[in-house]
Amino acid sequence: MQDDIQTTKTPVKTMRIDTFDDDKNSALTATAPGQLRVIKRNGKVTAYDAGKISVAITKAFLAVEGGTAAASDRIHDRVAQLTDAITAAFTRRMPTGGTIHIEDIQDQVELMLMRASEHKVARSYVLYREEHRKAREEEEAAGGSTNTGAGNIQVTLSDGSRIPLDINGLRNTVKEACQDLTEVDAEFILEEALRNIYDGIPLADLDKALIISARPLVERDPNYSLVTARLLLAALRSEVLMFLGKPNASQAEMEKLYAEHFIAYIDRGIELELLDPKLKEFDLVKIGKALNAKCDLQFTYLGLQTLYDRYFLHHH
Repeated sequence: MQDDIQTTKTPVKTMRIDTFDDDKNSALTATAPGQLRVIKRNGKVTAYDAGKISVAITKAFLAVEGGTAAASDRIHDRVAQLTDAITAAFTRRMPTGGTIHIEDIQDQVELMLMRASEHKVARSYVLYREEHRKAREEEEAAGGSTNTGAGNIQVTLSDGSRIPLDINGLRNTVKEACQDLTEVDAEFILEEALRNIYDGIPLADLDKALIISARPLVERDPNYSLVTARLLLAALRSEVLMFLGKPNASQAEMEKLYAEHFIAYIDRGIELELLDPKLKEFDLVKIGKALNAKCDLQFTYLGLQTLYDRYFLHHH
């Protein structure tokens, strides 16, 4: 997949690996229409800055190859390629601008490093994130929790209205993702997710909060990789069903709903001129009944995210 990475060079600085989480971006730029914006862990919104991603990736390379690699043109070029590819991924996902959580950016850094076969660098980056997560936990424990309390959190819907956070709904999603897997802790994932949820969080970002809470735990047990993939699957399923005008459904419920929703998907794709009308000539009922929802669970996180970024049909 390295051939897909752009080669435009991006300036590289030597700073801390997590410096794109600082507070130096202009508020004016952050609120300008059509721009990519970043939600920090404290809920503040800042402008997207690709240069800070370059810094983070550079530090990850230096951690693996040593400080002398800072002067390497090869490292500079590689960092530029990866940074441009990450920015391009967000631009494709949100061509008219939008808001990205800081953890989602860091997830994309990991994904791009893995896709580029920079496995040692990706591992170094994952370990560094986990160290800083633990450091933040210790700081919160020492200074008192800054969480507003789940009972006080409101979720913002697409129309701008607000509803109370459905903790039980989040808990059920995590439990389903952990079903039949050993050495995983659903309640711990939920607790970690609540640290990343703030009052007024958009409904679409709730799923991301669960995903970014489960991913770093892969270092504890490989089964957390499957949990993360299932949480991503739940998020994508919710997005697709909403697009089709269908109510959200659990993975277990999809066992019965796949056949019906498959036909709705074909109809919607033809309506939007994304699919060939000739597909309606096939026996869609028979094909739909042949779909096996359990096969969804065979995807890894990286595989599923790659499908979404590169192969799923998108409308606007």
